[in-house]
Amino acid sequence: MNSNTFNLGGEMPVNRMGYGAMRITGKGVWGMPEDKKEAIAVLQQAVELGVNFIDTADSYGPNVSEELIAEALYPYKKGLVIATKGGFTRSGPNAWHINCHPGHLRQALEGSLSRLKQGCVDLYQLHRIDPNVPFEDTLAFLQRAQEDGLIRHIGLSEVGVKDLEIAARYVKITALQNKYSLVYRNWEKELEYCTANNIAFIPWNPINANNILAVETLNRIAATHSVKPQQVALNWLYNHAPNILLIPGTSKTKHLAENMESVNINLTAEEVKELDNVAG
Repeated sequence: MNSNTFNLGGEMPVNRMGYGAMRITGKGVWGMPEDKKEAIAVLQQAVELGVNFIDTADSYGPNVSEELIAEALYPYKKGLVIATKGGFTRSGPNAWHINCHPGHLRQALEGSLSRLKQGCVDLYQLHRIDPNVPFEDTLAFLQRAQEDGLIRHIGLSEVGVKDLEIAARYVKITALQNKYSLVYRNWEKELEYCTANNIAFIPWNPINANNILAVETLNRIAATHSVKPQQVALNWLYNHAPNILLIPGTSKTKHLAENMESVNINLTAEEVKELDNVAG
């Protein structure tokens, strides 16, 4: 069994069951949520249930997720870590466009700080590497922003080991956020690299619901424990590596409670072995 906490950057302890705030926006991650009151309640309940790591981005809404976090939680509880991201622009529902030009990132970072009512972002993550902007230029911007006191820790998203090694020449990388789940393990080498280097690994789309519900092994094990397959999938991830920070997202308080309870499922060694062998 792994520890329930991870020391982000070696000096910022966070509970490894966090919350991803993408789904508190409207359909297509665009605009205000259909039920703003429920979205506020989800954020507040997450903190009440022990979450002290919330992941968001300026592109969620855009801006909406960050604004709701501040509305629901500011002034922030001591020890609450808010991670945000920059590097995408939006033109409509489900429309995402990479832009990591230093000028855009400066504007995005300043906007996030304003919306979150913070002077420094706890963890600022580059949402993607921009193929039209030299990676070194983007890293140089992040380096300057950190030196200026606007960013405490720096993370990357959807990158490989080579990119992590390049980034390390400019800044200390504290977190990596890649798509990873019980049925999607394409970033296994990156997880191993992060574990060896004390870098937080943050799986996005950790439940991968469209696929896991078809996994017979998962359904059988869930039935044995009288829980949902999604909860077993989260539990497997939570215990898969000590540096994994989970950020399952939901817009419903009911689902939030289920996600939080998933860490309490006691899988047997044989069940874990079966899940380890589920093909992605």
